[in-house]
Amino acid sequence: MADFVTVTYGQTGASQSVNARGMRAMQARAFDARNSQYLLVKAPPASGKSRALMFIGLDKLENQGLSKVIVAVPERSIGNSFKSTKLTETGFLRDWIVDPKWNLTDSAGAAGKVSAFKAFMASDDDILVCTHATLRFAFDQLGASAFADSVLAIDEFHHVSADENNRLGEVVRALMQEDKAHIVAMTGSYFRGDTAPVLHPEDEGRFNRVTYTYYEQLNGYQYLKTLGIGYHFYRGRYIEAINQVLNSDLKTIVHIPHVRSAESTSDKYDEVDRIHDHLGTVLRKDEETGLYLVQRADGRILKIADLVDDGPERERVMRTLRKIESRDDVDIIIALGMAKEGFDWIWCEHALTVGYRGSLTEVIQIIGRATRDAPDKTHAQFTNLIAEPDASEERVTDAVNNMLKAIACSLLMEQVLAPNFKFRTKADADELDGSRKETDIVYTQDDSIIVIKDFAEPTTERTRQILESDLNDLTAAIIQDTDVLRAGMNPDYSPEIVNQVIIPKVIEHKYPDLTPEEVEEVRQAVVANGVFKSPSIQIEQHGDTKFVRMAERLINIDQLDMDLIDSINPFQKAYEILSKSVTEEVLRTIHAAVASTKISMTEQEAVSSWPRIQAFKKEKGVPPSLVSPNPIERRLAEALAWLQAKKRERAKTVSTES
Repeated sequence: MADFVTVTYGQTGASQSVNARGMRAMQARAFDARNSQYLLVKAPPASGKSRALMFIGLDKLENQGLSKVIVAVPERSIGNSFKSTKLTETGFLRDWIVDPKWNLTDSAGAAGKVSAFKAFMASDDDILVCTHATLRFAFDQLGASAFADSVLAIDEFHHVSADENNRLGEVVRALMQEDKAHIVAMTGSYFRGDTAPVLHPEDEGRFNRVTYTYYEQLNGYQYLKTLGIGYHFYRGRYIEAINQVLNSDLKTIVHIPHVRSAESTSDKYDEVDRIHDHLGTVLRKDEETGLYLVQRADGRILKIADLVDDGPERERVMRTLRKIESRDDVDIIIALGMAKEGFDWIWCEHALTVGYRGSLTEVIQIIGRATRDAPDKTHAQFTNLIAEPDASEERVTDAVNNMLKAIACSLLMEQVLAPNFKFRTKADADELDGSRKETDIVYTQDDSIIVIKDFAEPTTERTRQILESDLNDLTAAIIQDTDVLRAGMNPDYSPEIVNQVIIPKVIEHKYPDLTPEEVEEVRQAVVANGVFKSPSIQIEQHGDTKFVRMAERLINIDQLDMDLIDSINPFQKAYEILSKSVTEEVLRTIHAAVASTKISMTEQEAVSSWPRIQAFKKEKGVPPSLVSPNPIERRLAEALAWLQAKKRERAKTVSTES
């Protein structure tokens, strides 16, 4: 198995060092925005979001006139992150103290929790921790007015959705309409696995945003040096192939597939037993910890936590996992639907996931389990074990799509894990430094400035805000878009079509308030970012000339322009991993399946192409041609033909009715 992505970090220690008030880098950045009524903190796993909330919440209680802080988490296991913490020992003004009776995540079952929530709201106490579900049920009984002068902190905020049937989203919208509560939203990935936005644009615009990138976090670790993301393809049953990638020398979380997925055997308990058999001989279950003791062939005893069994035994295992103090306490965790977001096991070195995961957020969360910093942990690994499509299967298209989407997750992770870049147009490059060649790449402390001819820099506050705080989330929306994925993997579609025609559709859908000029500014930044944030990008010096190596091409840095960047297929690496990792027969199957899913012209694409059609005609003096050798012009001509046909249909309908 070869890694699709390998990133090396600087081990600067910056993200782990604390200031005089006991705050790490991300926490201090969030605390600077503590006076915001609506605050969105976007930061990766292990960056310290829970403690950042403690700092902000206590300041709102002490200095901003708020009376209560309510913390809502998606599942009970995450509640432990918000337990009582002595902050005064490291220089803060007050300790975070949660009375045990107000930590509603400590016990199983829903009985009495809504009543306890209501009792807290009527009491003089000021901090409560509960699940999203408890919050929803309590809100239904209390109403928005009961939360006036309270701080609602929602952990894993991507569980909110603008969909009218999302009850947690209804809570947020009702409180924002009442406008008397404060909301602190925290998430490691502000995008969902479905097409629903987290918030409507008008609500989202009211949030002050604090963004701390994955790269800032990992580059600032003390111990972790490298992160690898790889794929292993299997045929038959995954349980027969898992021993090829499950290394029991590594502290590992194994995420088995959902019982209704194609990869599952439909017997989750048998799958756990088979994994045990691959690892060694089961000796017994420890009655105190609930962990299985499995003896390897070399005599070593492994401690294995089973979170797949959802019976009463799981509560004992969860208590054990909450109390982990050393590397030797647990060796392997086997989970189904658990041990993902908010789950802390700093010793985890390997996140092994079976089957395609439909949510890019879920992939981010799973990888985050392995990217905690810990002594003697220098490498973290994410492995996705994926079934190869079989040409004889009836559902070959579904299998191909799942494989392509899984690979697309790695393209996203390339964006998330690499350092930031800023782009400038060549015409303004002399402002950077009068003595510097205008086509140099300029490295600053936190990011790199890359000069590109004909690059459209952001000209409005709206586009600047999107590019500064939403770039990874927008990239995720683009990568998980079906049309973008199929076109990017279809050799019949040129890179220019993907970059200049199909990607703008996603931007227009996500940000319907943008003008065509703003869409183009955002598009260029997204595409350039996708090219330069690949870990494979290298800057080379040959004599007096600098070159950039991208997509297996060596390009003179003086010749960087937007047309050249648009000519690079953003899915090229997906082709590379497939060609190296699957058989020729499977590769032919994939190409055939992708080629068969031609992207027809939709009304959305045709209408959104109209400004570009007008611009083309204004510049060239003629409309775009269907027989042009330029693929962009041909696609615009197809859009024009679609619009003209629709116009004729409507005219005919009107004539018939009259």
